[in-house]
Amino acid sequence: MESAETRCRLVLIVPDIADAAEQERLLGDALRGGDVASVIIPQYALGLDEFQQRAEKLVALVQNYDAAAIIAGDSRVAGRARADGLHIEGGADAVAEAVEKFSPKLIVGAGHSGDRHEALEIGEKSPDYILFGRLDGDSRAEAHPKNLELGEWWASMVEIPCIVMGGSEPASAMDVAGTWAEFVGLGRAVFSAPGGPAAMVAQVNAVLDEKAPRFEY
Repeated sequence: MESAETRCRLVLIVPDIADAAEQERLLGDALRGGDVASVIIPQYALGLDEFQQRAEKLVALVQNYDAAAIIAGDSRVAGRARADGLHIEGGADAVAEAVEKFSPKLIVGAGHSGDRHEALEIGEKSPDYILFGRLDGDSRAEAHPKNLELGEWWASMVEIPCIVMGGSEPASAMDVAGTWAEFVGLGRAVFSAPGGPAAMVAQVNAVLDEKAPRFEY
């Protein structure tokens, strides 16, 4: 079998779950399902102390499966939890500040790019990746057409990797792969899957192995 790194790979978005133990259990189950490039851990509405406690456990869990653990929230949490990266959603200026402060020690990823102009402004700040779509933007079955269009445009002309947020149905992963984006972000499609997260991660990887276009390096 060809390496998963030659085609679109999976990025998991940790769901907003009140019960910390259940959140950890679901993430562990997903990671056991197969190849996952990275996991983005959002702060959601958690206070700093509670997010810190959760992040420390989740980061260690993610790294145990050789995936990159990326904090979307307070940068102090990323450092204390020994995360691999930080996801920034404040626009080009916030990305520039984070790159200057944390790169290359941490992966610095950028989100919140709603159009081509803003995406290019963010790209000029040299983040390690850019995300098209919101971390909680998978309420519809399909990936948002605008995000697919932005991903296809970006992947065709910019070397910085991109993540395109998929939808709540696993089939959306192939729609993203068809744009030649390096990564597909999935949340509900994995963590709310009837057969459980592990089975869904395995299923998505199998489909990507079979049908996703291969990158040339």
